[in-house]
Amino acid sequence: MTYAELHRLYHLPFFDLIQQSRVVHQAHWPEREVQLCTLLSIKTGGCSEDCSYCAQSARYSSGVKAEKLMEKEDIMVRAQAARDNGSTRFCMGAAWRGVRMGTDRFEKVIDIVKDVSKLGMEVCVTLGELGPQEAAALKEAGVTAYNHNIDTSPEHYTRIVTTHTFEDRLRTIRHAQDAGMSVCSGGILGLGETVEDRLKMLEILSGFNPQPESVPINSLMPMPGTPLSGNGGVDVFDLVRMIAVTRLSIPKAKVRLSAGRTRLSREAQALAMFAGANSIFYGDKLLTAANPAAAEDQRLLQDLGLMAQEPNPSMMAPLACGERACSPAIATT
Repeated sequence: MTYAELHRLYHLPFFDLIQQSRVVHQAHWPEREVQLCTLLSIKTGGCSEDCSYCAQSARYSSGVKAEKLMEKEDIMVRAQAARDNGSTRFCMGAAWRGVRMGTDRFEKVIDIVKDVSKLGMEVCVTLGELGPQEAAALKEAGVTAYNHNIDTSPEHYTRIVTTHTFEDRLRTIRHAQDAGMSVCSGGILGLGETVEDRLKMLEILSGFNPQPESVPINSLMPMPGTPLSGNGGVDVFDLVRMIAVTRLSIPKAKVRLSAGRTRLSREAQALAMFAGANSIFYGDKLLTAANPAAAEDQRLLQDLGLMAQEPNPSMMAPLACGERACSPAIATT
């Protein structure tokens, strides 16, 4: 969708907006299912990047200690526990700038992915920047989806990160898509951005070719020691508006209610799901931030008459949209 279209939708009267998004949601997701994803930090802290929201950056005194890549045996225990607890997608994140073929750490990740993929869950990884060779190797190893958020608008991005560019983000997404992986890409609300920045971010996401398979909508969890530690919370109605407009502009995506759920009431989460969210991170921790307990989430789904979506590890990536001009406007290298 164009920025003008997104702007018009976002500024509709609240009930008109969520009524429209609900119709689109039911047309594409009629089964009343919610995808349950577990996120595990397999390599925490010590990152060389300067993302101003992230406690894992080595540049900030956040109290997060740099750790080595977890042993595969420990990761497998966590993955099996996630599966047994009802998760249908297992996401593994590593605090790196990126990965490269031939390095010991990348070969270890490939080995881990191969074993996790045998558990019957969808496998998602977020490892920073990828080249085409790395993307192809991850796809072959069994990765279902690659997570790489664009965070905010291109204009606001330089105020949040300086150690890589917005175009670097788009290039990694392009490589993941060219390798045949689904892309999980969204943003973070509460970075000091304007509504216009949020809609420009969504304009880019909705223009991907193919569109993202899943779109996480995060609310900033201000982390001590980071430059954004003093930022305030995101208004619930602003969050729901973004979810509704995301559903309207990327109708086939799983829209994930992501970081910040600990600050939302059960009623607010229900409203977000009514407006179009159909995926959550499930478990007590998101990388370095807290998350609602699994038992609380199960009670919420039961009370709303929703059920966990079945895993689809052999899921095909969304198809490109032919001649429509909707891919990131950068060259593939």
